[in-house]
Amino acid sequence: MPTITLPDGSTKSFDGPTTPFDVAMTIGERLARAAVGAKIDGEVCDLSAPIDRDCSLALITAKTREGEIDPEGLLMLRHSAAHVMAEAIQRVVPGAQLVYGPALETGFYYDIAFPEDRPLREGDFEAIEAEMAKIVQEDRPFTRFELEYGEGIDKLNKEGSKFKIDNAHRAHEAGSLSLSWYATGERGKNWEDLCRGPHVPSTGRIGAFKVMSLASSYWHGDENSDRLTRVYGTAFFDKKQLSAHLERIEEAKKRDHRVLGKQLDLFHIDDAVGQGLVLWTPRGGVIRNELQTWIGAELRKMGYHDVYTPHIGKLGLYKTSGHFPYYAESQFVPVMERQFLEKVADDGCSCAELGNMLHIGEIEGYLLKPMNCPHHIKIYASQRRSYRELPVRLSEFGTVYRWEQSGELNGLTRVRSFTVDDAHLFVRPDQVETEVAGCLKLVKLAFDTLGLTDFRVRVGLRDPDSGKYVGKAEVWDKAEDACRKAAASLGAKVTEEPGEAAFYGPKIDFIVKDVIGREWQLGTVQIDYNLPERFGLEYIGDDNAAHRPVMIHRAPFGSMERFIGVLIEHFAGSFPLWLSPEQVRVLPISEKSLDYAHKVNDMLIERGIRSSVDDSNERVQAKIKHGSQWKVPYLAVVGPRDAESNNVSVRAFGTEKDLGAMGAEAFVDAIAAEIASKGQSSVVEAMGKL
Repeated sequence: MPTITLPDGSTKSFDGPTTPFDVAMTIGERLARAAVGAKIDGEVCDLSAPIDRDCSLALITAKTREGEIDPEGLLMLRHSAAHVMAEAIQRVVPGAQLVYGPALETGFYYDIAFPEDRPLREGDFEAIEAEMAKIVQEDRPFTRFELEYGEGIDKLNKEGSKFKIDNAHRAHEAGSLSLSWYATGERGKNWEDLCRGPHVPSTGRIGAFKVMSLASSYWHGDENSDRLTRVYGTAFFDKKQLSAHLERIEEAKKRDHRVLGKQLDLFHIDDAVGQGLVLWTPRGGVIRNELQTWIGAELRKMGYHDVYTPHIGKLGLYKTSGHFPYYAESQFVPVMERQFLEKVADDGCSCAELGNMLHIGEIEGYLLKPMNCPHHIKIYASQRRSYRELPVRLSEFGTVYRWEQSGELNGLTRVRSFTVDDAHLFVRPDQVETEVAGCLKLVKLAFDTLGLTDFRVRVGLRDPDSGKYVGKAEVWDKAEDACRKAAASLGAKVTEEPGEAAFYGPKIDFIVKDVIGREWQLGTVQIDYNLPERFGLEYIGDDNAAHRPVMIHRAPFGSMERFIGVLIEHFAGSFPLWLSPEQVRVLPISEKSLDYAHKVNDMLIERGIRSSVDDSNERVQAKIKHGSQWKVPYLAVVGPRDAESNNVSVRAFGTEKDLGAMGAEAFVDAIAAEIASKGQSSVVEAMGKL
């Protein structure tokens, strides 16, 4: 007689085993019909899952109470759509062998082995979608059934798929005593696939879908194993959602920072230098320098002190901090002294033996720094500290290094060397709340200034079942509590995610949504009681005794590379005036106006405005086109009449006609005012007042 607790705290008791769907029916038929899945004690399951014990139950629908698409419901829908696509593909290409097909944040895929004489092509997409439409229209139920492991293996052996047999073996090794299948319809009569689930109630719930693309993959990611075809698709609850998604994809292609970075000459990545290692061009350097100058000025107002640290440190430093070995797989190989390497080579030492010696500490080496914090810790520890000195705020635009797999590298957003607008605050325990609030205020200021106002806050907590975290549980509890309180003070949407903490402490991450709805993790603030303990940091309190400081890590931008990559896509390369590599371009109508064009340009440069003159022999319309291609915020067209009246004709980026004429000095003043205000005042507004 299970008793079920609902999200509002109310309970329902039943005379015997029941299902989430039956529970939903007792609440209301409309809710039951709207539900696509459920969570039993927090675990997502089918609506038909049996309930034979006391538990908590939450129903999953297509939309949340706030009217947004429910992410858990959408994942279930896409997992179900992957099955529908796989069935359709086996109709179109008989003999295709299924491997696995998970749901993704943006859709789903299915890895499939196709016959050598019948590979899948993009030309097959229309036929696949036609078959999918038939399956959806039939509105067949997703029917789950289970077989004891041995019986299940017999079934798979008869079907003859080595891939599915391997999946079954792996599930058994992970502890599964039985194997589960889903039939799209009736067991034994309709298409079936080995699968853990869960799924939506029926194929008819898939309101809209599309086969997107093909890619190569390998069985278990092993290049020496079977080569597979990865078929990507996406699905939504209705066609309107799908249309909006496809529009976002097209817009994202136009905004791709890798393409725009090349077109606008902002950065360069060269194989001769190394993949994931960014070369900043002069134009890109302007953006980076402007961001650094602006945030640096804000830091000085808040009492931060600039420090500079080397790009490399002794391995023992990172062993003390825990970065080595906790992040060993994400770091470059340690550097050892030449004489030592020559000696062990002469002694016949193998690479495995050498690696083990490094790991257990028999030999010392150097490491390209994976983080700046151990260096800042040593600056703090370099002198005796009094409670009166705290907080000590140290900031650095420090470059760090991570070994990312080549397949994971992506322009500026995933690199092997990046610069962090890093700072570490060493504070007394009674100062934690105030200092964290100041850090959060700085992050919010950065986002507000750049127009990144749509964000949520994620509190990253430790996973109690993971061994990657250092420090005592009570210390973690204290730090996590402080993060929760600080995040709540922002008045933004806050989520808690176990497993997202740094190995030394919990963190507050800002997840920013750009203009086309994509989310990016940018600014972060972290509270750390553990590294001060590991390094034995102290300050002398007002009781003349030694006390342990608390450490706060914060970075409003995070990785400068990633942040600028996001900005390129957010602004589609058309930066706010204060950030734009070229702020004004003066366009003389003909050679007769060239001297006046240079006069206007000199006026702009004298005010610190980044300006140039297009002195080419092209017609002015061609010059305007070139200026637009470079996304220059303001074009100042000048001709003989402008020279006589000391005017300029202004054209703003994105407009198709002149805004009109204004005095050259007034134009320079308006440009300078817009730059100084970070976009709060504009040239367009100034012209409207003339």
